[in-house]
Amino acid sequence: MGPPSEPPRRGRLFPSTLNRVPTVVVIPVRSFRLGKTRLAEKVEDAERISLGRALASRVAEAAENVGLLPLVVTADPEVAAWATSAGFPSLPEPGEGLDPAVAAGVEWAASSRSSWIVLHADLPLIETADILRLAECLDGGFNPIAPSSDGGTSAIGGWGAFAFSFGIGSFHRHLARLATPRVVTSPGLLLDLDSPADLAAAIAHPRGRWLREVLG
Repeated sequence: MGPPSEPPRRGRLFPSTLNRVPTVVVIPVRSFRLGKTRLAEKVEDAERISLGRALASRVAEAAENVGLLPLVVTADPEVAAWATSAGFPSLPEPGEGLDPAVAAGVEWAASSRSSWIVLHADLPLIETADILRLAECLDGGFNPIAPSSDGGTSAIGGWGAFAFSFGIGSFHRHLARLATPRVVTSPGLLLDLDSPADLAAAIAHPRGRWLREVLG
Protein backbone atom coordinates (compact mmCIF):
# COMPACT_ATOMS: atom_id res chain seq x y z
CA MET A 1 0.00 0.00 0.00
CA GLY A 2 1.48 3.33 -1.06
CA PRO A 3 1.46 6.59 0.85
CA PRO A 4 -1.66 8.74 0.96
CA SER A 5 -2.04 11.46 -1.64
CA GLU A 6 -1.21 14.34 0.68
CA PRO A 7 0.60 14.72 4.01
CA PRO A 8 -1.30 15.83 7.11
CA ARG A 9 -2.14 19.52 6.98
CA ARG A 10 -1.05 22.44 9.13
CA GLY A 11 2.45 21.07 9.53
CA ARG A 12 1.72 18.66 12.35
CA LEU A 13 4.90 16.82 13.29
CA PHE A 14 5.03 13.17 14.27
CA PRO A 15 7.81 11.52 16.32
CA SER A 16 10.25 10.47 13.62
CA THR A 17 12.13 8.26 16.05
CA LEU A 18 9.06 6.05 16.29
CA ASN A 19 8.45 6.04 12.52
CA ARG A 20 4.73 6.20 13.10
CA VAL A 21 1.73 8.48 12.84
CA PRO A 22 -1.12 9.07 15.32
CA THR A 23 -4.22 6.92 15.27
CA VAL A 24 -5.52 6.88 11.71
CA VAL A 25 -9.24 7.54 11.25
CA VAL A 26 -10.23 5.69 8.09
CA ILE A 27 -13.17 7.44 6.43
CA PRO A 28 -14.60 5.61 3.40
CA VAL A 29 -16.48 7.92 1.05
CA ARG A 30 -18.11 6.31 -1.96
CA SER A 31 -19.19 9.46 -3.78
CA PHE A 32 -20.82 12.78 -3.05
CA ARG A 33 -22.79 12.47 -6.27
CA LEU A 34 -24.05 8.90 -5.82
CA GLY A 35 -24.32 8.89 -2.06
CA LYS A 36 -27.57 9.42 -0.20
CA THR A 37 -29.74 8.35 -3.15
CA ARG A 38 -32.52 7.37 -0.73
CA LEU A 39 -32.82 11.05 0.12
CA ALA A 40 -33.62 11.97 -3.49
CA GLU A 41 -37.36 12.23 -2.85
CA LYS A 42 -36.79 14.96 -0.26
CA VAL A 43 -33.50 16.61 -1.24
CA GLU A 44 -32.45 17.97 -4.63
CA ASP A 45 -29.31 16.58 -6.29
CA ALA A 46 -27.20 19.70 -5.69
CA GLU A 47 -28.19 19.77 -2.04
CA ARG A 48 -27.40 16.06 -1.63
CA ILE A 49 -23.92 16.64 -3.01
CA SER A 50 -23.41 19.58 -0.65
CA LEU A 51 -24.74 17.48 2.20
CA GLY A 52 -22.41 14.58 1.44
CA ARG A 53 -19.43 16.92 1.32
CA ALA A 54 -20.43 18.67 4.54
CA LEU A 55 -20.90 15.37 6.38
CA ALA A 56 -17.48 14.08 5.31
CA SER A 57 -15.87 17.39 6.29
CA ARG A 58 -17.51 17.30 9.70
CA VAL A 59 -16.24 13.79 10.46
CA ALA A 60 -12.71 14.45 9.18
CA GLU A 61 -12.40 17.77 11.00
CA ALA A 62 -13.68 16.26 14.25
CA ALA A 63 -10.99 13.58 14.01
CA GLU A 64 -8.31 16.16 13.31
CA ASN A 65 -9.48 18.34 16.19
CA VAL A 66 -8.57 15.62 18.69
CA GLY A 67 -5.13 15.06 17.17
CA LEU A 68 -5.92 12.05 15.00
CA LEU A 69 -5.12 11.61 11.31
CA PRO A 70 -8.18 11.44 9.01
CA LEU A 71 -7.58 9.28 5.94
CA VAL A 72 -10.21 9.41 3.20
CA VAL A 73 -10.58 6.24 1.11
CA THR A 74 -12.41 6.74 -2.17
CA ALA A 75 -12.58 5.71 -5.81
CA ASP A 76 -14.29 8.95 -6.80
CA PRO A 77 -12.12 11.70 -8.34
CA GLU A 78 -14.44 14.42 -7.01
CA VAL A 79 -14.06 13.14 -3.45
CA ALA A 80 -10.30 12.77 -3.84
CA ALA A 81 -10.06 16.34 -5.14
CA TRP A 82 -12.09 17.58 -2.18
CA ALA A 83 -9.82 15.74 0.25
CA THR A 84 -6.74 17.26 -1.34
CA SER A 85 -8.18 20.79 -1.31
CA ALA A 86 -9.24 20.37 2.32
CA GLY A 87 -5.79 19.10 3.29
CA PHE A 88 -6.85 15.55 4.17
CA PRO A 89 -4.76 12.62 2.91
CA SER A 90 -6.56 10.07 0.77
CA LEU A 91 -6.10 6.57 -0.63
CA PRO A 92 -7.64 5.09 -3.77
CA GLU A 93 -10.40 2.60 -3.06
CA PRO A 94 -9.79 -0.89 -4.47
CA GLY A 95 -13.22 -0.68 -6.07
CA GLU A 96 -14.70 -3.85 -4.62
CA GLY A 97 -17.06 -2.51 -1.96
CA LEU A 98 -16.92 -1.15 1.55
CA ASP A 99 -15.01 -3.97 3.24
CA PRO A 100 -11.99 -3.81 0.88
CA ALA A 101 -12.04 0.00 1.00
CA VAL A 102 -11.83 0.00 4.77
CA ALA A 103 -9.20 -2.75 4.73
CA ALA A 104 -7.05 -0.60 2.44
CA GLY A 105 -7.05 2.22 4.98
CA VAL A 106 -6.34 -0.17 7.84
CA GLU A 107 -3.46 -1.70 5.88
CA TRP A 108 -1.92 1.75 5.45
CA ALA A 109 -2.34 2.47 9.17
CA ALA A 110 -0.71 -0.83 10.08
CA SER A 111 2.20 -0.17 7.73
CA SER A 112 2.69 3.14 9.55
CA ARG A 113 2.69 1.34 12.91
CA SER A 114 -0.48 3.14 13.88
CA SER A 115 -3.72 2.11 15.50
CA TRP A 116 -6.86 2.82 13.52
CA ILE A 117 -10.50 3.79 13.81
CA VAL A 118 -12.97 3.25 10.99
CA LEU A 119 -15.59 5.98 11.00
CA HIS A 120 -18.35 6.44 8.47
CA ALA A 121 -18.92 9.77 6.75
CA ASP A 122 -22.68 9.90 7.26
CA LEU A 123 -22.89 10.75 10.96
CA PRO A 124 -24.65 14.14 11.18
CA LEU A 125 -24.63 14.37 14.98
CA ILE A 126 -20.99 13.48 15.58
CA GLU A 127 -18.84 15.74 17.76
CA THR A 128 -15.20 15.70 18.78
CA ALA A 129 -16.11 14.21 22.16
CA ASP A 130 -17.43 11.09 20.41
CA ILE A 131 -14.16 10.51 18.59
CA LEU A 132 -12.21 11.24 21.74
CA ARG A 133 -14.08 8.45 23.53
CA LEU A 134 -13.14 6.04 20.75
CA ALA A 135 -9.50 7.10 20.92
CA GLU A 136 -9.42 6.76 24.70
CA CYS A 137 -10.58 3.15 24.38
CA LEU A 138 -7.64 2.44 22.09
CA ASP A 139 -5.26 4.17 24.48
CA GLY A 140 -6.57 1.90 27.23
CA GLY A 141 -5.93 -1.24 25.19
CA PHE A 142 -9.54 -1.84 24.14
CA ASN A 143 -11.18 -2.19 20.74
CA PRO A 144 -13.86 0.52 20.51
CA ILE A 145 -17.00 -0.35 18.60
CA ALA A 146 -20.10 1.81 18.16
CA PRO A 147 -23.44 0.49 16.92
CA SER A 148 -25.70 2.43 14.60
CA SER A 149 -29.40 2.59 15.37
CA ASP A 150 -30.19 0.02 12.67
CA GLY A 151 -27.74 -2.61 13.95
CA GLY A 152 -24.83 -1.64 11.76
CA THR A 153 -21.38 -0.46 12.79
CA SER A 154 -20.77 3.30 12.91
CA ALA A 155 -17.23 3.04 14.26
CA ILE A 156 -14.71 0.34 15.08
CA GLY A 157 -11.07 0.50 16.11
CA GLY A 158 -8.03 -1.67 16.59
CA TRP A 159 -4.50 -2.55 15.57
CA GLY A 160 -3.35 -4.48 12.52
CA ALA A 161 -5.53 -6.41 10.09
CA PHE A 162 -9.19 -7.16 10.78
CA ALA A 163 -11.85 -9.19 8.96
CA PHE A 164 -14.51 -6.56 8.24
CA SER A 165 -18.09 -7.54 7.46
CA PHE A 166 -20.13 -4.37 7.04
CA GLY A 167 -23.80 -4.50 6.14
CA ILE A 168 -27.02 -5.49 7.88
CA GLY A 169 -26.31 -6.78 11.38
CA SER A 170 -22.61 -5.96 11.20
CA PHE A 171 -22.37 -4.72 14.78
CA HIS A 172 -22.78 -8.18 16.30
CA ARG A 173 -20.51 -9.80 13.70
CA HIS A 174 -17.77 -7.29 14.39
CA LEU A 175 -18.29 -7.45 18.15
CA ALA A 176 -17.74 -11.21 18.12
CA ARG A 177 -14.45 -10.82 16.22
CA LEU A 178 -12.84 -8.22 18.47
CA ALA A 179 -10.28 -9.35 21.03
CA THR A 180 -10.98 -6.68 23.66
CA PRO A 181 -14.24 -4.95 22.70
CA ARG A 182 -15.53 -1.83 24.41
CA VAL A 183 -18.96 -0.66 23.23
CA VAL A 184 -19.30 3.10 22.83
CA THR A 185 -22.76 4.62 22.44
CA SER A 186 -23.76 8.23 21.93
CA PRO A 187 -26.22 10.19 19.75
CA GLY A 188 -23.31 11.21 17.54
CA LEU A 189 -22.52 7.61 16.68
CA LEU A 190 -25.99 6.04 16.71
CA LEU A 191 -27.63 8.01 13.89
CA ASP A 192 -26.34 7.53 10.36
CA LEU A 193 -27.98 9.41 7.53
CA ASP A 194 -29.58 7.07 5.00
CA SER A 195 -33.25 8.03 4.66
CA PRO A 196 -35.59 11.03 4.82
CA ALA A 197 -36.63 9.87 8.31
CA ASP A 198 -32.98 9.92 9.42
CA LEU A 199 -32.57 13.42 8.02
CA ALA A 200 -35.68 14.67 9.83
CA ALA A 201 -34.47 13.15 13.10
CA ALA A 202 -31.04 14.72 12.68
CA ILE A 203 -32.41 18.19 11.93
CA ALA A 204 -34.69 17.99 14.97
CA HIS A 205 -31.81 17.09 17.29
CA PRO A 206 -29.88 19.97 18.94
CA ARG A 207 -26.64 18.60 17.48
CA GLY A 208 -28.13 18.67 13.99
CA ARG A 209 -29.05 22.33 13.70
CA TRP A 210 -26.07 22.93 11.41
CA LEU A 211 -27.84 20.87 8.72
CA ARG A 212 -30.39 23.63 8.20
CA GLU A 213 -27.67 25.91 6.86
CA VAL A 214 -26.42 23.25 4.44
CA LEU A 215 -29.90 22.50 3.13
CA GLY A 216 -31.04 26.11 3.08
